Amino acid sequence: MNHIRIQPRPRVRAQRIYNGMPARELGSEGWRKPWSGGNGGNCLEAMKLADGRIAVRQSTDPDGPALIYTSDEMTAFIEGAKAGEADFLLS
Repeated sequence: MNHIRIQPRPRVRAQRIYNGMPARELGSEGWRKPWSGGNGGNCLEAMKLADGRIAVRQSTDPDGPALIYTSDEMTAFIEGAKAGEADFLLS
């Protein structure tokens, strides 16, 4: 009779994702540049995380900090920007 030895699954530590963490810890795949233009490559990059939050980083500093926002926070920001509520940042 053959005996099958079942190996225990390796324990995988859940990655703690937090505001200001090094963006490189989120990996290099999945970052997108939703906003870019003639600014010499200085772009904002965003990544949708598995739990629905959004990570944002500076494209010229991919190892720098990642800012983590909830979907509701990002929705409020984008809708507010579209409505002109962030225009004061441009003046």
